[in-house]
Amino acid sequence: MAEDLKFELAILATVQGFYQKLMRDCLGGDVPVPKGLDEDALRHSERELPGTLSRMYRWLHLLDMAITPAMLRHALTPDTDSEVAEALLRYFVRRRAPSEVNRDKTDLIATFLYRHPRVPGQWEQSGYGLDGALPLSPFEIALIEILADTDVPSLPEEHVQLLRRFDPLREEIARFRDFNSLMDSGIVLRVRELKQWLDSSFYHPGVLATVAAYNAAFGARFDELFKQALGEIKTFANALEEMGGSILSTVDGVEVTVEHVAAIEQKEMLGAAYDGAQEKFRRVSKLKKELDRRPPIRKSLLSPAVRAARVNGGAAAAAKPAKAATAKGPSAPAVFQPPAITAQQISMEEGKLRRVEESIRVFVRVADPKYRQVVPMRFFNLTLTAPEADAYSASFLEEKSLRADLARTLIRLVSISARINTELEELKRSQSMSSLWKLHADALVVLLDMASTSAEEAGGVAKSAEQNGAGAAARAIHESARKLRERADVAVKTLARVSS
Repeated sequence: MAEDLKFELAILATVQGFYQKLMRDCLGGDVPVPKGLDEDALRHSERELPGTLSRMYRWLHLLDMAITPAMLRHALTPDTDSEVAEALLRYFVRRRAPSEVNRDKTDLIATFLYRHPRVPGQWEQSGYGLDGALPLSPFEIALIEILADTDVPSLPEEHVQLLRRFDPLREEIARFRDFNSLMDSGIVLRVRELKQWLDSSFYHPGVLATVAAYNAAFGARFDELFKQALGEIKTFANALEEMGGSILSTVDGVEVTVEHVAAIEQKEMLGAAYDGAQEKFRRVSKLKKELDRRPPIRKSLLSPAVRAARVNGGAAAAAKPAKAATAKGPSAPAVFQPPAITAQQISMEEGKLRRVEESIRVFVRVADPKYRQVVPMRFFNLTLTAPEADAYSASFLEEKSLRADLARTLIRLVSISARINTELEELKRSQSMSSLWKLHADALVVLLDMASTSAEEAGGVAKSAEQNGAGAAARAIHESARKLRERADVAVKTLARVSS
Protein backbone atom coordinates (compact mmCIF):
# COMPACT_ATOMS: atom_id res chain seq x y z
CA MET A 1 0.00 0.00 0.00
CA ALA A 2 2.81 2.40 0.89
CA GLU A 3 4.48 1.76 -2.45
CA ASP A 4 1.21 2.59 -4.25
CA LEU A 5 0.93 5.85 -2.34
CA LYS A 6 4.54 6.73 -3.14
CA PHE A 7 3.90 6.09 -6.82
CA GLU A 8 0.77 8.24 -6.72
CA LEU A 9 2.66 11.04 -4.99
CA ALA A 10 5.43 10.81 -7.61
CA ILE A 11 2.80 11.26 -10.33
CA LEU A 12 1.36 14.31 -8.59
CA ALA A 13 4.84 15.76 -8.06
CA THR A 14 5.49 15.43 -11.80
CA VAL A 15 2.20 17.19 -12.55
CA GLN A 16 3.05 19.92 -10.05
CA GLY A 17 6.44 20.48 -11.70
CA PHE A 18 4.81 20.78 -15.11
CA TYR A 19 2.16 23.17 -13.79
CA GLN A 20 4.82 25.31 -12.07
CA LYS A 21 6.71 25.69 -15.36
CA LEU A 22 3.47 26.43 -17.24
CA MET A 23 2.46 29.13 -14.75
CA ARG A 24 5.99 30.58 -14.77
CA ASP A 25 5.89 30.86 -18.57
CA CYS A 26 2.45 32.52 -18.44
CA LEU A 27 3.01 34.85 -15.48
CA GLY A 28 6.72 35.51 -15.84
CA GLY A 29 7.42 34.36 -12.31
CA ASP A 30 7.14 31.42 -9.91
CA VAL A 31 3.90 30.61 -8.09
CA PRO A 32 4.62 30.01 -4.39
CA VAL A 33 4.26 26.34 -3.44
CA PRO A 34 2.43 25.63 -0.17
CA LYS A 35 4.62 24.64 2.73
CA GLY A 36 5.26 20.93 2.82
CA LEU A 37 4.61 20.43 -0.92
CA ASP A 38 7.91 21.68 -2.26
CA GLU A 39 10.30 19.20 -3.85
CA ASP A 40 12.52 18.80 -0.77
CA ALA A 41 9.59 18.26 1.59
CA LEU A 42 8.02 15.66 -0.71
CA ARG A 43 11.21 13.57 -0.52
CA HIS A 44 10.82 13.29 3.25
CA SER A 45 7.06 12.80 3.52
CA GLU A 46 6.90 9.00 3.77
CA ARG A 47 5.35 9.08 7.27
CA GLU A 48 2.52 11.40 6.24
CA LEU A 49 1.73 10.09 2.76
CA PRO A 50 -2.12 10.12 2.99
CA GLY A 51 -2.21 13.67 4.34
CA THR A 52 0.37 14.88 1.84
CA LEU A 53 -1.56 13.31 -1.03
CA SER A 54 -4.76 15.00 0.12
CA ARG A 55 -3.06 18.39 0.31
CA MET A 56 -1.38 17.87 -3.05
CA TYR A 57 -4.70 17.07 -4.75
CA ARG A 58 -6.28 20.22 -3.30
CA TRP A 59 -3.30 22.31 -4.44
CA LEU A 60 -3.36 20.88 -7.98
CA HIS A 61 -7.13 21.39 -8.19
CA LEU A 62 -6.54 25.04 -7.32
CA LEU A 63 -3.92 25.37 -10.05
CA ASP A 64 -6.31 23.63 -12.44
CA MET A 65 -8.76 26.46 -12.00
CA ALA A 66 -6.18 28.89 -13.40
CA ILE A 67 -5.06 26.68 -16.30
CA THR A 68 -7.24 26.56 -19.39
CA PRO A 69 -7.18 23.85 -22.07
CA ALA A 70 -5.63 26.41 -24.44
CA MET A 71 -2.76 27.01 -22.00
CA LEU A 72 -2.24 23.27 -21.67
CA ARG A 73 -2.26 22.88 -25.45
CA HIS A 74 0.53 25.45 -25.84
CA ALA A 75 2.54 23.95 -23.00
CA LEU A 76 2.53 20.46 -24.53
CA THR A 77 5.17 20.67 -27.25
CA PRO A 78 7.02 17.95 -29.20
CA ASP A 79 9.84 18.42 -26.66
CA THR A 80 7.59 17.51 -23.71
CA ASP A 81 8.74 14.29 -22.05
CA SER A 82 6.29 11.43 -22.59
CA GLU A 83 6.48 10.58 -18.87
CA VAL A 84 5.14 14.06 -18.05
CA ALA A 85 2.22 13.64 -20.47
CA GLU A 86 1.50 10.17 -19.05
CA ALA A 87 1.53 11.57 -15.50
CA LEU A 88 -0.94 14.27 -16.56
CA LEU A 89 -3.21 11.64 -18.11
CA ARG A 90 -3.12 9.52 -14.93
CA TYR A 91 -3.96 12.61 -12.87
CA PHE A 92 -6.98 13.62 -14.94
CA VAL A 93 -8.33 10.08 -15.30
CA ARG A 94 -7.98 9.53 -11.54
CA ARG A 95 -9.79 12.79 -10.95
CA ARG A 96 -12.57 12.18 -13.52
CA ALA A 97 -14.19 15.54 -12.77
CA PRO A 98 -17.59 15.75 -14.52
CA SER A 99 -16.74 19.05 -16.20
CA GLU A 100 -16.25 19.93 -19.84
CA VAL A 101 -12.93 21.59 -19.05
CA ASN A 102 -11.53 18.45 -17.38
CA ARG A 103 -12.70 16.34 -20.29
CA ASP A 104 -11.13 18.72 -22.80
CA LYS A 105 -7.80 18.60 -20.98
CA THR A 106 -7.88 14.80 -20.86
CA ASP A 107 -8.83 14.77 -24.54
CA LEU A 108 -5.88 16.89 -25.66
CA ILE A 109 -3.36 14.99 -23.47
CA ALA A 110 -4.45 11.63 -24.92
CA THR A 111 -4.25 13.12 -28.42
CA PHE A 112 -0.78 14.49 -27.67
CA LEU A 113 0.39 11.00 -26.67
CA TYR A 114 -1.12 9.57 -29.86
CA ARG A 115 0.61 12.17 -32.04
CA HIS A 116 3.98 11.77 -30.28
CA PRO A 117 4.63 8.08 -29.66
CA ARG A 118 7.85 7.02 -27.96
CA VAL A 119 8.68 4.98 -31.07
CA PRO A 120 7.67 6.60 -34.40
CA GLY A 121 4.93 4.65 -36.17
CA GLN A 122 4.15 2.34 -33.25
CA TRP A 123 0.41 3.13 -33.33
CA GLU A 124 0.13 2.35 -37.04
CA GLN A 125 0.28 -1.44 -36.57
CA SER A 126 -2.93 -3.42 -36.89
CA GLY A 127 -4.74 -4.34 -33.70
CA TYR A 128 -4.46 -7.75 -32.11
CA GLY A 129 -6.41 -9.65 -29.49
CA LEU A 130 -5.61 -10.33 -25.86
CA ASP A 131 -6.69 -13.78 -24.62
CA GLY A 132 -9.05 -14.13 -27.56
CA ALA A 133 -10.87 -10.90 -26.75
CA LEU A 134 -11.86 -8.16 -29.18
CA PRO A 135 -8.75 -6.92 -31.05
CA LEU A 136 -7.27 -3.80 -29.49
CA SER A 137 -5.27 -1.07 -31.15
CA PRO A 138 -1.64 -0.69 -30.02
CA PHE A 139 -2.48 2.75 -28.61
CA GLU A 140 -5.33 1.37 -26.50
CA ILE A 141 -3.00 -1.31 -25.13
CA ALA A 142 -0.50 1.42 -24.24
CA LEU A 143 -3.24 3.41 -22.44
CA ILE A 144 -4.29 0.31 -20.51
CA GLU A 145 -0.70 -0.04 -19.30
CA ILE A 146 -0.40 3.67 -18.44
CA LEU A 147 -3.66 3.58 -16.46
CA ALA A 148 -3.12 0.13 -14.95
CA ASP A 149 -2.98 1.55 -11.41
CA THR A 150 -6.06 3.71 -12.00
CA ASP A 151 -9.65 2.74 -11.33
CA VAL A 152 -11.03 3.35 -14.85
CA PRO A 153 -14.79 3.34 -15.47
CA SER A 154 -16.57 0.44 -17.11
CA LEU A 155 -17.89 0.81 -20.64
CA PRO A 156 -21.67 0.19 -21.00
CA GLU A 157 -23.06 -1.19 -24.23
CA GLU A 158 -24.74 2.09 -25.26
CA HIS A 159 -21.37 3.82 -25.11
CA VAL A 160 -19.79 1.04 -27.16
CA GLN A 161 -22.37 1.86 -29.83
CA LEU A 162 -21.46 5.55 -29.63
CA LEU A 163 -17.79 4.69 -30.20
CA ARG A 164 -18.70 2.90 -33.43
CA ARG A 165 -19.82 6.24 -34.87
CA PHE A 166 -16.25 7.53 -34.97
CA ASP A 167 -15.17 5.36 -37.92
CA PRO A 168 -17.82 6.82 -40.28
CA LEU A 169 -16.81 10.29 -39.06
CA ARG A 170 -13.18 9.60 -40.02
CA GLU A 171 -14.37 8.49 -43.46
CA GLU A 172 -16.36 11.70 -43.74
CA ILE A 173 -13.24 13.72 -42.91
CA ALA A 174 -11.34 12.05 -45.74
CA ARG A 175 -14.05 13.12 -48.22
CA PHE A 176 -13.70 16.85 -47.51
CA ARG A 177 -12.04 18.48 -50.49
CA ASP A 178 -11.93 22.11 -49.35
CA PHE A 179 -11.99 24.18 -46.17
CA ASN A 180 -15.48 25.57 -46.79
CA SER A 181 -17.09 22.13 -47.01
CA LEU A 182 -15.43 21.14 -43.72
CA MET A 183 -16.59 24.31 -41.98
CA ASP A 184 -20.14 23.99 -43.35
CA SER A 185 -20.45 20.30 -42.39
CA GLY A 186 -20.98 20.96 -38.67
CA ILE A 187 -18.74 17.99 -37.87
CA VAL A 188 -16.97 19.81 -35.02
CA LEU A 189 -20.25 20.36 -33.15
CA ARG A 190 -21.43 16.80 -33.85
CA VAL A 191 -18.25 15.29 -32.43
CA ARG A 192 -18.33 17.56 -29.37
CA GLU A 193 -21.88 16.39 -28.61
CA LEU A 194 -20.80 12.78 -29.12
CA LYS A 195 -18.01 13.23 -26.57
CA GLN A 196 -20.47 14.74 -24.09
CA TRP A 197 -22.84 11.79 -24.49
CA LEU A 198 -20.01 9.43 -23.47
CA ASP A 199 -20.18 11.06 -20.02
CA SER A 200 -17.88 9.40 -17.45
CA SER A 201 -17.01 6.63 -19.93
CA PHE A 202 -14.89 9.22 -21.70
CA TYR A 203 -12.02 8.31 -19.34
CA HIS A 204 -12.01 4.64 -20.41
CA PRO A 205 -8.80 3.63 -22.30
CA GLY A 206 -10.86 2.36 -25.25
CA VAL A 207 -12.70 5.67 -25.54
CA LEU A 208 -9.55 7.75 -25.20
CA ALA A 209 -7.81 5.64 -27.85
CA THR A 210 -10.72 6.02 -30.28
CA VAL A 211 -11.11 9.75 -29.68
CA ALA A 212 -7.36 10.45 -29.93
CA ALA A 213 -7.12 8.66 -33.29
CA TYR A 214 -10.10 10.65 -34.57
CA ASN A 215 -8.64 13.94 -33.29
CA ALA A 216 -5.35 13.27 -35.05
CA ALA A 217 -7.10 12.47 -38.34
CA PHE A 218 -9.36 15.51 -38.10
CA GLY A 219 -6.49 17.80 -37.11
CA ALA A 220 -4.33 16.68 -40.03
CA ARG A 221 -7.15 17.19 -42.55
CA PHE A 222 -8.22 20.51 -41.01
CA ASP A 223 -4.65 21.85 -41.13
CA GLU A 224 -4.21 20.71 -44.73
CA LEU A 225 -7.43 22.29 -45.99
CA PHE A 226 -6.93 25.50 -43.99
CA LYS A 227 -3.40 25.93 -45.36
CA GLN A 228 -4.75 25.35 -48.86
CA ALA A 229 -7.55 27.92 -48.45
CA LEU A 230 -5.30 30.51 -46.83
CA GLY A 231 -2.69 29.96 -49.53
CA GLU A 232 -5.25 30.64 -52.26
CA ILE A 233 -6.47 33.77 -50.45
CA LYS A 234 -2.92 35.08 -50.05
CA THR A 235 -2.14 34.32 -53.71
CA PHE A 236 -5.21 36.32 -54.72
CA ALA A 237 -4.21 39.14 -52.36
CA ASN A 238 -0.65 39.23 -53.70
CA ALA A 239 -1.87 39.35 -57.29
CA LEU A 240 -4.36 42.10 -56.46
CA GLU A 241 -1.68 44.11 -54.65
CA GLU A 242 0.68 43.71 -57.61
CA MET A 243 -2.04 45.14 -59.82
CA GLY A 244 -2.49 48.11 -57.48
CA GLY A 245 -5.65 46.98 -55.69
CA SER A 246 -6.13 46.73 -51.95
CA ILE A 247 -9.68 45.54 -51.08
CA LEU A 248 -10.35 41.84 -51.60
CA SER A 249 -13.97 41.62 -50.48
CA THR A 250 -16.44 42.43 -47.71
CA VAL A 251 -17.09 39.95 -44.89
CA ASP A 252 -19.80 40.65 -42.30
CA GLY A 253 -19.94 44.26 -43.49
CA VAL A 254 -16.20 44.82 -43.03
CA GLU A 255 -13.84 45.39 -45.95
CA VAL A 256 -11.01 42.84 -46.03
CA THR A 257 -7.80 44.37 -47.38
CA VAL A 258 -4.51 43.00 -48.60
CA GLU A 259 -3.00 44.14 -45.28
CA HIS A 260 -5.56 42.11 -43.31
CA VAL A 261 -4.70 38.97 -45.22
CA ALA A 262 -0.96 39.56 -44.84
CA ALA A 263 -1.48 39.78 -41.06
CA ILE A 264 -3.10 36.33 -40.82
CA GLU A 265 -0.63 34.06 -39.06
CA GLN A 266 -1.25 30.50 -40.22
CA LYS A 267 0.89 28.86 -37.52
CA GLU A 268 -0.70 30.91 -34.75
CA MET A 269 -4.26 30.10 -35.83
CA LEU A 270 -3.60 26.39 -36.25
CA GLY A 271 -1.84 26.28 -32.88
CA ALA A 272 -4.85 27.73 -31.08
CA ALA A 273 -7.71 25.63 -29.77
CA TYR A 274 -10.51 25.40 -32.31
CA ASP A 275 -13.10 26.80 -29.90
CA GLY A 276 -11.01 29.90 -29.29
CA ALA A 277 -10.19 30.54 -32.94
CA GLN A 278 -13.42 29.36 -34.58
CA GLU A 279 -14.61 32.91 -35.33
CA LYS A 280 -11.37 33.58 -37.22
CA PHE A 281 -11.72 30.27 -39.06
CA ARG A 282 -15.32 31.17 -39.95
CA ARG A 283 -14.23 34.52 -41.40
CA VAL A 284 -11.51 32.86 -43.47
CA SER A 285 -14.13 30.45 -44.79
CA LYS A 286 -16.54 33.29 -45.67
CA LEU A 287 -13.76 35.24 -47.40
CA LYS A 288 -12.83 32.15 -49.41
CA LYS A 289 -16.47 31.75 -50.49
CA GLU A 290 -16.61 35.37 -51.64
CA LEU A 291 -13.42 34.99 -53.66
CA ASP A 292 -14.60 31.67 -55.15
CA ARG A 293 -17.58 33.50 -56.63
CA ARG A 294 -15.27 35.84 -58.52
CA PRO A 295 -13.47 34.99 -61.72
CA PRO A 296 -9.74 34.42 -61.22
CA ILE A 297 -7.36 37.32 -61.81
CA ARG A 298 -6.07 36.96 -65.35
CA LYS A 299 -2.35 36.31 -65.69
CA SER A 300 -2.33 38.56 -68.74
CA LEU A 301 -2.99 41.50 -66.44
CA LEU A 302 0.23 40.76 -64.61
CA SER A 303 2.45 40.82 -67.69
CA PRO A 304 5.69 42.81 -67.56
CA ALA A 305 4.28 45.33 -70.06
CA VAL A 306 1.25 46.10 -67.91
CA ARG A 307 3.37 46.37 -64.74
CA ALA A 308 5.77 48.72 -66.51
CA ALA A 309 2.88 50.88 -67.67
CA ARG A 310 1.59 51.11 -64.09
CA VAL A 311 4.99 51.84 -62.59
CA ASN A 312 5.70 54.52 -65.18
CA GLY A 313 2.33 56.13 -64.62
CA GLY A 314 1.23 55.29 -68.15
CA ALA A 315 4.20 56.96 -69.84
CA ALA A 316 5.24 53.64 -71.30
CA ALA A 317 1.68 52.65 -72.12
CA ALA A 318 1.26 48.97 -72.86
CA ALA A 319 -1.23 48.41 -75.64
CA LYS A 320 -3.52 45.50 -74.93
CA PRO A 321 -5.72 44.50 -77.89
CA ALA A 322 -9.27 43.67 -76.96
CA LYS A 323 -9.81 39.92 -77.02
CA ALA A 324 -12.76 38.39 -78.83
CA ALA A 325 -14.94 36.17 -76.64
CA THR A 326 -13.70 33.06 -78.45
CA ALA A 327 -11.43 32.17 -81.34
CA LYS A 328 -14.47 32.44 -83.62
CA GLY A 329 -15.02 36.11 -82.77
CA PRO A 330 -13.39 38.73 -85.05
CA SER A 331 -10.37 40.58 -83.71
CA ALA A 332 -10.18 44.35 -83.52
CA PRO A 333 -8.32 46.02 -86.39
CA ALA A 334 -4.76 47.11 -85.76
CA VAL A 335 -5.81 50.77 -85.67
CA PHE A 336 -7.66 50.17 -82.40
CA GLN A 337 -5.10 50.18 -79.56
CA PRO A 338 -6.84 50.36 -76.17
CA PRO A 339 -4.79 51.12 -73.04
CA ALA A 340 -3.70 48.51 -70.51
CA ILE A 341 -6.46 47.33 -68.17
CA THR A 342 -5.88 48.48 -64.60
CA ALA A 343 -6.84 46.93 -61.27
CA GLN A 344 -9.11 49.90 -60.57
CA GLN A 345 -11.03 49.32 -63.81
CA ILE A 346 -11.52 45.66 -62.98
CA SER A 347 -12.66 46.47 -59.44
CA MET A 348 -15.14 49.08 -60.70
CA GLU A 349 -16.53 46.75 -63.35
CA GLU A 350 -16.92 43.89 -60.89
CA GLY A 351 -18.96 46.22 -58.69
CA LYS A 352 -21.20 47.15 -61.62
CA LEU A 353 -21.65 43.51 -62.56
CA ARG A 354 -22.71 42.63 -59.02
CA ARG A 355 -25.31 45.41 -59.09
CA VAL A 356 -26.62 44.17 -62.44
CA GLU A 357 -26.80 40.60 -61.11
CA GLU A 358 -28.73 41.75 -58.07
CA SER A 359 -31.20 43.92 -60.02
CA ILE A 360 -31.95 41.07 -62.44
CA ARG A 361 -32.27 38.63 -59.55
CA VAL A 362 -34.75 40.85 -57.72
CA PHE A 363 -36.88 41.30 -60.85
CA VAL A 364 -36.92 37.58 -61.71
CA ARG A 365 -37.91 36.59 -58.18
CA VAL A 366 -40.80 39.04 -57.80
CA ALA A 367 -42.12 39.21 -61.38
CA ASP A 368 -45.14 37.33 -62.66
CA PRO A 369 -43.86 33.93 -63.91
CA LYS A 370 -45.28 34.74 -67.35
CA TYR A 371 -43.07 37.81 -67.74
CA ARG A 372 -39.98 37.10 -65.66
CA GLN A 373 -37.89 36.23 -68.76
CA VAL A 374 -38.11 39.81 -70.10
CA VAL A 375 -36.17 42.10 -67.79
CA PRO A 376 -36.55 45.88 -68.37
CA MET A 377 -33.14 47.54 -68.43
CA ARG A 378 -32.31 51.24 -68.83
CA PHE A 379 -32.02 51.27 -72.64
CA PHE A 380 -33.41 47.88 -73.66
CA ASN A 381 -35.29 44.77 -72.58
CA LEU A 382 -33.04 41.86 -71.61
CA THR A 383 -34.51 38.54 -72.73
CA LEU A 384 -33.59 35.50 -70.63
CA THR A 385 -33.83 31.85 -71.51
CA ALA A 386 -35.75 29.66 -69.04
CA PRO A 387 -32.51 28.17 -67.58
CA GLU A 388 -31.08 31.68 -67.15
CA ALA A 389 -34.18 32.85 -65.28
CA ASP A 390 -34.03 29.73 -63.10
CA ALA A 391 -30.38 30.46 -62.30
CA TYR A 392 -31.18 34.00 -61.12
CA SER A 393 -33.94 32.72 -58.83
CA ALA A 394 -31.92 29.78 -57.46
CA SER A 395 -31.52 29.50 -53.69
CA PHE A 396 -28.41 27.30 -53.79
CA LEU A 397 -25.84 29.69 -55.27
CA GLU A 398 -23.63 29.44 -52.15
CA GLU A 399 -23.27 25.68 -52.50
CA LYS A 400 -20.07 23.96 -53.55
CA SER A 401 -21.78 21.78 -56.15
CA LEU A 402 -22.16 21.30 -59.89
CA ARG A 403 -25.67 22.77 -59.99
CA ALA A 404 -24.41 25.90 -58.21
CA ASP A 405 -21.48 26.17 -60.65
CA LEU A 406 -23.92 25.92 -63.55
CA ALA A 407 -26.20 28.62 -62.13
CA ARG A 408 -23.33 30.97 -61.29
CA THR A 409 -21.90 30.50 -64.80
CA LEU A 410 -25.21 31.38 -66.46
CA ILE A 411 -25.57 34.46 -64.23
CA ARG A 412 -22.05 35.60 -65.08
CA LEU A 413 -22.55 35.20 -68.84
CA VAL A 414 -25.88 37.05 -68.83
CA SER A 415 -24.63 39.88 -66.60
CA ILE A 416 -21.60 40.56 -68.79
CA SER A 417 -23.79 40.49 -71.89
CA ALA A 418 -26.18 42.99 -70.27
CA ARG A 419 -23.30 45.27 -69.30
CA ILE A 420 -21.90 45.17 -72.85
CA ASN A 421 -25.33 46.14 -74.20
CA THR A 422 -25.55 49.04 -71.75
CA GLU A 423 -22.08 50.37 -72.62
CA LEU A 424 -22.79 50.07 -76.35
CA GLU A 425 -25.90 52.18 -75.90
CA GLU A 426 -23.97 54.71 -73.79
CA LEU A 427 -21.25 54.82 -76.46
CA LYS A 428 -23.78 55.68 -79.17
CA ARG A 429 -25.17 58.53 -77.09
CA SER A 430 -21.80 60.04 -76.21
CA GLN A 431 -19.97 60.17 -79.54
CA SER A 432 -20.16 63.95 -79.57
CA MET A 433 -18.47 64.16 -76.15
CA SER A 434 -14.95 62.74 -76.38
CA SER A 435 -14.37 62.44 -72.61
CA LEU A 436 -17.55 60.42 -72.02
CA TRP A 437 -16.99 58.38 -75.17
CA LYS A 438 -13.55 57.33 -73.91
CA LEU A 439 -14.95 56.21 -70.54
CA HIS A 440 -17.49 53.94 -72.21
CA ALA A 441 -14.95 52.66 -74.73
CA ASP A 442 -12.56 51.77 -71.92
CA ALA A 443 -15.39 50.00 -70.06
CA LEU A 444 -16.08 47.92 -73.16
CA VAL A 445 -12.42 46.90 -73.35
CA VAL A 446 -12.60 45.61 -69.76
CA LEU A 447 -15.89 43.81 -70.47
CA LEU A 448 -14.45 42.15 -73.57
CA ASP A 449 -11.59 40.81 -71.49
CA MET A 450 -14.08 39.49 -68.91
CA ALA A 451 -16.22 38.02 -71.68
CA SER A 452 -13.26 36.12 -73.07
CA THR A 453 -12.31 34.66 -69.70
CA SER A 454 -15.89 33.85 -68.73
CA ALA A 455 -16.58 32.12 -72.05
CA GLU A 456 -13.51 29.93 -71.58
CA GLU A 457 -14.53 29.03 -68.03
CA ALA A 458 -18.10 28.35 -69.16
CA GLY A 459 -16.77 25.80 -71.63
CA GLY A 460 -15.13 23.89 -68.78
CA VAL A 461 -18.30 23.96 -66.68
CA ALA A 462 -20.38 22.76 -69.64
CA LYS A 463 -17.94 19.90 -70.19
CA SER A 464 -18.29 18.86 -66.55
CA ALA A 465 -22.07 18.97 -66.91
CA GLU A 466 -21.94 16.71 -69.97
CA GLN A 467 -19.66 14.25 -68.17
CA ASN A 468 -22.13 14.11 -65.29
CA GLY A 469 -25.15 13.47 -67.50
CA ALA A 470 -26.52 17.03 -67.34
CA GLY A 471 -26.76 17.53 -71.10
CA ALA A 472 -29.60 20.04 -70.89
CA ALA A 473 -27.61 22.25 -68.52
CA ALA A 474 -24.58 22.07 -70.81
CA ARG A 475 -26.71 23.15 -73.78
CA ALA A 476 -28.07 26.06 -71.75
CA ILE A 477 -24.54 27.27 -71.03
CA HIS A 478 -23.55 26.93 -74.70
CA GLU A 479 -26.58 29.00 -75.68
CA SER A 480 -25.74 31.74 -73.15
CA ALA A 481 -22.11 31.74 -74.28
CA ARG A 482 -23.25 32.06 -77.89
CA LYS A 483 -25.32 35.15 -77.04
CA LEU A 484 -22.36 36.65 -75.22
CA ARG A 485 -20.11 36.00 -78.24
CA GLU A 486 -22.55 37.84 -80.46
CA ARG A 487 -22.57 40.85 -78.12
CA ALA A 488 -18.78 40.78 -77.92
CA ASP A 489 -18.50 40.70 -81.72
CA VAL A 490 -20.75 43.76 -81.98
CA ALA A 491 -18.67 45.56 -79.35
CA VAL A 492 -15.37 44.81 -81.12
CA LYS A 493 -16.72 46.03 -84.47
CA THR A 494 -18.19 49.15 -82.86
CA LEU A 495 -14.90 50.05 -81.18
CA ALA A 496 -12.99 49.47 -84.40
CA ARG A 497 -15.42 51.65 -86.37
CA VAL A 498 -15.63 54.60 -84.01
CA SER A 499 -11.85 54.70 -83.45
CA SER A 500 -10.86 54.59 -87.10
